[in-house]
Amino acid sequence: MGLFDFIKNELIEVIDWVESDNETVLWKFPDKDNNIKNGAQLTVRESQQAMLIDEGRLADLYDPGRHQLITDNMPILTTLKSWKHGFDSPFKVDVYYLSTKIFTNLKWGTPNPIILRDPEFKQVRVKAFGVYFIKIKDFGKFFKKFAGTKPVLKISEIEESLRDIVSPKFAEAVAEANVSVLDMVSKYTELGDAVAPILQQDLDPFGIELVKFQVTSTSLPKEVEEFYDKMTNMNMVDDMNKFSQFQNANAIEKAAENPNGGANEGIGAGLGFGMAQMFMNQMNQNQNQNQNQNNPPKAETKEDIMNLLKELGGLKEAGILTQDEFDAKKKELLDRL
Repeated sequence: MGLFDFIKNELIEVIDWVESDNETVLWKFPDKDNNIKNGAQLTVRESQQAMLIDEGRLADLYDPGRHQLITDNMPILTTLKSWKHGFDSPFKVDVYYLSTKIFTNLKWGTPNPIILRDPEFKQVRVKAFGVYFIKIKDFGKFFKKFAGTKPVLKISEIEESLRDIVSPKFAEAVAEANVSVLDMVSKYTELGDAVAPILQQDLDPFGIELVKFQVTSTSLPKEVEEFYDKMTNMNMVDDMNKFSQFQNANAIEKAAENPNGGANEGIGAGLGFGMAQMFMNQMNQNQNQNQNQNNPPKAETKEDIMNLLKELGGLKEAGILTQDEFDAKKKELLDRL
């Protein structure tokens, strides 16, 4: 092999990039310190841009198409190199390709709960998660402020770098929106639209365009979720008296299943007092209704009174009636004998 053949093999004549995955944002053409031949062919495919970098300085930018690297097609580089009347010799530059497609489903989330003022709960801690879409809109800004001189840049690296920017902007938007946490699920689209322009201001210096920002889920502290569930159940009940009776009946059933537990097995003194009060009020109400209708009260037999005493005894054993309440009602019933 002669000297001429050696020099010829060292020259780069064709420059292109065939993307091998959907994750690469920036890719440097591997020139291996070879020189680019004058008149070399530069191919830029759809959803790509290419840029020539001369000694760290941004030079010419190329959109999709096939370009011949000659003086007329390299106006900035020609000026930097002081090629006034054209050139015939090889030249040395770095060639970078940039993907201009939209990168979707980048994940974001609040690493720590956001403390919000809420009209329902006053202050509440909220975690949120979602996705966003971006694209590179300004190669020059992106290369200077973000990419640097990396030979390959993946979208996962950008996602990691933006994580500390996205979450605070979500917190800021939620605070300005003044949305109750109970209504937040129905406001996901509105919240996303509110975050987008705030976040875009921080992305502009990097040449990144925020195409879409979406909230996909929010989570509340366990105690808030439990309270919310109770409120939901209460709202499903039209007749609160029936709801109370239903709850108390469940408590009696649980007490009967565990006769040795008494009030300590989840019934509680408050429920016992309320149940006893309801029981006695019901009896008094029935008597008052009979008297208001000018009907003589129905004569109670000894058997009726004894049955009532047995029922009261069962309530006391279940821990629903206190000893004093039982004694008072027992005396009233025995006085009727």
